Amino acid sequence: MTTSKSIAANADATGAEGQDDLESMLKGMRKAAPADGTPVEGQRCGLIAIVGKPNVGKSTLLNALVGQKISITSRKAQTTRHRITGMHTQGATQFVFVDTPGFQTRHNNALNRSLNKTVMGAVGDVDLILFVVEAGMFNQADAKVLALLNKDIPTLLVANKLDQVTRRADIAPWLQEMQQRHAFAEFVPMSAKNAKDIERMLTICEKYLPEQAWWYAEDELTDRSEKFLASETVREKLFRLTGDELPYTSTVVIDKFEEEPGRGKQKRLLKIAATIVVERDTHKAMVIGDKGERIKRIGTETRVELEKALDAKVFIELWVKVRSGWADDEARVRSFGYQ
Repeated sequence: MTTSKSIAANADATGAEGQDDLESMLKGMRKAAPADGTPVEGQRCGLIAIVGKPNVGKSTLLNALVGQKISITSRKAQTTRHRITGMHTQGATQFVFVDTPGFQTRHNNALNRSLNKTVMGAVGDVDLILFVVEAGMFNQADAKVLALLNKDIPTLLVANKLDQVTRRADIAPWLQEMQQRHAFAEFVPMSAKNAKDIERMLTICEKYLPEQAWWYAEDELTDRSEKFLASETVREKLFRLTGDELPYTSTVVIDKFEEEPGRGKQKRLLKIAATIVVERDTHKAMVIGDKGERIKRIGTETRVELEKALDAKVFIELWVKVRSGWADDEARVRSFGYQ
């Protein structure tokens, strides 16, 4: 990493990242609590789930709360497909945020069923839930997600994208209406792009976390591996550079992830080979682009971002394969890492 923070890997394997080696697994081990189970005096630590329908800014919020990009973002629905844990340690408190896929209510294929299971698994045993909606808006999709939440777990209504609201006077009556829908612990109108709002959010979250020893080392940012980050970065560039032309059902599989140590002042070298999986030949042509220009740009933007994030020299090869109907094939969905 280019900062003092580091990405830790654990044994939470997905098809996109395969099975981590022993060294990567050890890097992601939780920081052990005292043998007698008693909390370290003054320390707080707890799980905070970030939930909501697609495209309300959950991943942008996670990245802002952690202080560094660990979850990919795009305007395409369902960009986040995995449970991604991000840690932020500040003072005596360690915040462990869990980003989840947007709960899908429109399409009932195997991929979406898997993603919805991920959401439900993430909110069942946490200390706090951040229910994210767009400020001033609440529709049937939001209501379906809200109905799934455990009413015994404190839930904050996070009215995100406040910077996009033209009439702030409309927010107060909207909040009163929301108060009738659910016994929210607190209401937090904010913008994930506003640093002061992020600091205020951390202060609010802190009081809901129990006194106990930290679970992770102080400098850890996420429990996901560098291999997983590589696959997600390719997918982000794929989504951003194809826009609405390409269905969101495309995915990325890492075929090779090799590391060569640096010598002297040279940075380590990461050799990555990845396959972009699409459902139709026409989709393959979209990804490759005219004379291969689009896939070349996807690779270049991925390389630049990974070199900065991982503080390494990166060599990446990309391929495109057609797997017709994979998003509605339970076995293939699991083979691509969607649990």
